[in-house]
Amino acid sequence: MALQHSPQIDETAIVAKMDFCIPGEKVIFYPADRARSRWPYRPHEVKIYDARAVKDQLDLERSGFVLVERESAVENFYDPEEVERVYIPEVTALVQELTGADKVITFGTMVRSSAADKQGHLPAFGAHVDYGDRTVREYARRVLGDEEAERWLRGRYVLINVWRPIKTVYSAPFAVCDASTVAASDLNDSEVHGGLGDPNRPPLYGYSVSFNPNQRWYYVPEMRPDEVLVFKLFDSDSARVQWTAHSAFEHPHTRPDAPPRESIEIRTISFFAP
Repeated sequence: MALQHSPQIDETAIVAKMDFCIPGEKVIFYPADRARSRWPYRPHEVKIYDARAVKDQLDLERSGFVLVERESAVENFYDPEEVERVYIPEVTALVQELTGADKVITFGTMVRSSAADKQGHLPAFGAHVDYGDRTVREYARRVLGDEEAERWLRGRYVLINVWRPIKTVYSAPFAVCDASTVAASDLNDSEVHGGLGDPNRPPLYGYSVSFNPNQRWYYVPEMRPDEVLVFKLFDSDSARVQWTAHSAFEHPHTRPDAPPRESIEIRTISFFAP
């Protein structure tokens, strides 16, 4: 069921253009060489609501995403060693707290920046859902080994992304879609070649998302580094809400001198004992 809105909440919404996949088309994406990509997207105007205004209504099992306030002890998110040592345990603990999972693993740490002179990768514009079951199962085996992975994959498993600004966001904000408003018919197959910062990585499989007027989109205005969006992308229990579509977008009121957006995201897989 979609989130409930009052007139005051609707007044905080903005209208912005967002790129959506043409229905029935397949995306072939090369993150390290975007000019090679097959990118059959077209823009649509969408109303995007303030997630802070509905924060208390959010739930991973109802809306597919939550907004939490959580400080990090990381001093430099551009230091891979510090991220591995400090941030990944923080993310693992947060996801375990939110889901009650028996085991949580992480993969696909990505630092993004819209500044050309920064380390990290560009924001991902275009509505999408990172990965589906095939890639989740492949990563479970890669991280845990075949034997342990197969044991955990007999039970329920859930792909969750944890997204945090490195600095307050003033440009290229990040939007998520209430997963209860994303239909299976909105999904189109996508392949990511050389994804997650490795140009030699075999293809990863997920979904690009087509426009549907029933979708409900949210963002966090001037999102702070102590705020974290945690959102579900795949759930092996098909009866549960999943497919939290998301995308960067250009805010229509962004100042010309706004600093670049910097963010970090980590994919996690939560396992529940069979």
